[in-house]
Amino acid sequence: MRILLIEDDHVLGEAIRDHLRASGHATDWVRRLDDAEAALFGVRYELMLLDLNLPDGRGLDLLRRLRGRGEALPVIITTAQDQIAVRIEGLNAGADDYLVKPFDLSEMTARINAVARRSVGQSAPLLRLGPVEIDLAHRIVKAGGETVTLSAREWAVMERLVARPGAIVTKAEIEESLYAFGAEIESNAVEVYVSRLRKKLGRDLILTVRGLGYQAVA
Repeated sequence: MRILLIEDDHVLGEAIRDHLRASGHATDWVRRLDDAEAALFGVRYELMLLDLNLPDGRGLDLLRRLRGRGEALPVIITTAQDQIAVRIEGLNAGADDYLVKPFDLSEMTARINAVARRSVGQSAPLLRLGPVEIDLAHRIVKAGGETVTLSAREWAVMERLVARPGAIVTKAEIEESLYAFGAEIESNAVEVYVSRLRKKLGRDLILTVRGLGYQAVA
């Protein structure tokens, strides 16, 4: 998925960004609220990790502006402030979850996956598409009962497609899940990863809707 990380601490921000990218998530990292606003204006993100104390203001102010505009972007707050009052304020402002620093990166990934599932109405991490069984929480996929190994980018494409089984997903939407700011987009990358998924999981799992995009068969 495409994630916006707003974190002004260089060491922590770099660690989170690298961990998320290694997990297959296209991650854009900014350190200021004004840069975050610019990023949100130009990109459709699937989740935001938001620090509360930033050089040019409070993260909660950005969150309130988002919710005031009616934007339902899932938001996980990350902060060193562990007071109950601060957590309540963040949740009341529209946050979907809360991580208190320092936190384990694996726990962060689990919370991201859980929030992402809830945002598209998939509370259960297990999804079945015909003979294919997908465990979104543990990133395990089985075809015909046999475990299939997917690369990080193959998972990124798969997650975008199965977020709304039966819905048509455009090539541009899939590219957003694969590439962060500054990354060079290969013209045939989406076709390559869809082809690999079909070879591993069956050709009938993903349909090409000519002129529109791709569809995971529900």
